[in-house]
Amino acid sequence: MEHKIHEGRNVKRFREMLGIKQEALAHELGDDWNQKKISLLEQKESIDAPLLQQIAAVLKVPVEAIQNFDEEQAITIISSTFNDSAAVVQHNPVFNPVDAVLKLHEEKIVLYERMLKEKDEMMARLEKLIERN
Repeated sequence: MEHKIHEGRNVKRFREMLGIKQEALAHELGDDWNQKKISLLEQKESIDAPLLQQIAAVLKVPVEAIQNFDEEQAITIISSTFNDSAAVVQHNPVFNPVDAVLKLHEEKIVLYERMLKEKDEMMARLEKLIERN
């Protein structure tokens, strides 16, 4: 029996990993969305492609991440990494969701550092203006 990937659950996983609340995702998706609709969406095994693309864009993850992330496979890979007696798992992922999340966090850190630098520069300019007066 083939294991089916649960896209709704994957949306929830990525949303939570990124620290985004259901209400915030609903707000980004538009006026006809609310927290309850996001909750129901996250229970759906399959999500229409256009909506999935819109969600991926809001979460800033490739749509393939949501379509391909398989928790059971990830657990198998992780457990085999830490268990010397485990069988070798043949796995050729098209997309590594962990890399995508790490890259997103790195981008957030760079943005945050740039915002701090801009704030410091603005504070220095304000202090000079105050000193002149």
